[in-house]
Amino acid sequence: MNEDMLPEPEFTAEQTDPQQTQTPAEEPEVAAAAPAEPRETAAPAAAKKENWQKQLFKDARDVLYMLAIFMLVYILCFRTVVVVGNSMYDTLVPGDRLLLINNLLYRQPQAGDIIVASKDSYRNGECIIKRVIAVGGQVVDIDFESGAVYIDGVALDEPYLHTLTLTSEGLTFPMTVPDGCLFVMGDNREDSLDSRSPMIGFIDEREILGKAVFVLIPGVDEETQDRDFDRIGVIG
Repeated sequence: MNEDMLPEPEFTAEQTDPQQTQTPAEEPEVAAAAPAEPRETAAPAAAKKENWQKQLFKDARDVLYMLAIFMLVYILCFRTVVVVGNSMYDTLVPGDRLLLINNLLYRQPQAGDIIVASKDSYRNGECIIKRVIAVGGQVVDIDFESGAVYIDGVALDEPYLHTLTLTSEGLTFPMTVPDGCLFVMGDNREDSLDSRSPMIGFIDEREILGKAVFVLIPGVDEETQDRDFDRIGVIG
């Protein structure tokens, strides 16, 4: 072996190429900007719409409750009737629609009240509307010459009359009104069938349907042919 020749170094698996020992400079890490989150506009709009719908439902429910209560009170405490005939003219005229306090609340009739009653003995229970002149225990007397009406000996002041009480309809006066009954007459005395007649006589308080308190819709006055809307209101 030639001594001038040295054996070449062998590369092993752990060795690296000298030209590959230098590592490239690492680039600085740059954080990626997070994508901007979209504004939450849809959610508040949906919530606002839902709240509006809930409020609308609540308001509608409250209105229905109030209507139901109103109808219940009306059915139990009130009723309406339409005037037929001229016996109460001109306090009331034919066609007047009236509001009544019904007999559930109207328990103590008084002289001067305008009532609606139904007598089975008169035209199979047809309703009549008259003014209370006397109540149970009072004595009624009528002077058919002057038209004056006396209650317990005292002449009545009747500014509501359209015609005076000049016609006897068959009963004899004076008379005492039985307890629990009423003596009634129309304001248009010469065109009224009432307690002066045996066809009607006394009104039992149990036959009362109610007290007329309010003109809701005025009828047409047959004399003037006008509908006077100023008459809407409490009945005098």
